[in-house]
Amino acid sequence: MSRFQYFVAASLDGFIATAKDDLAWLLEFDGFEGGKESYESFMDGVGCIVMGGETYAWLMKHEPGKWPYPSTPCHVFTRHEHTAPAGSDITFVRGPVREFIQDFKDAAGGKNVWVVGGGNLAAQFAAAGYLDELILSVIPVVLGDGKRLLPLEGPTAPLELTASRTLGRGIVELRYNLNPADTAG
Repeated sequence: MSRFQYFVAASLDGFIATAKDDLAWLLEFDGFEGGKESYESFMDGVGCIVMGGETYAWLMKHEPGKWPYPSTPCHVFTRHEHTAPAGSDITFVRGPVREFIQDFKDAAGGKNVWVVGGGNLAAQFAAAGYLDELILSVIPVVLGDGKRLLPLEGPTAPLELTASRTLGRGIVELRYNLNPADTAG
């Protein structure tokens, strides 16, 4: 059964990007020990990607002409008009996340749905009760401010830690179940 997963990296103080969407602090850690294996293992279980318009625009600006997920269906929530790069399987959508849940599950074909981000989109999934798992790589950097990891209106119920491990360069990967009563997804 498809699970909705938020696989993300954040600073020690809980930010996924600077206020100006700068990721230089994160890119300093490219190639850390265990990172590639963690990502590849995660991607093996992904059948559909969902991302916000700002994340999509960042990818298009920083990876012009190159789509990093050519074989995976992707849905982009946006209020703006965008074009999809050649060779991509992208659907642009507008509206509440709950209206598209079955579409995402169908596109995933029994695999998981990766809620790439940003944090605002992941928070919409969490608030609607559709975010099953948070897979967080804590990067040993303090940003001070920026784009929050999961900007919810209030606190969540206690999350269930299902796994943790230390990777290279002081990075810690934590896996949390957001719906502890529903471990099957």
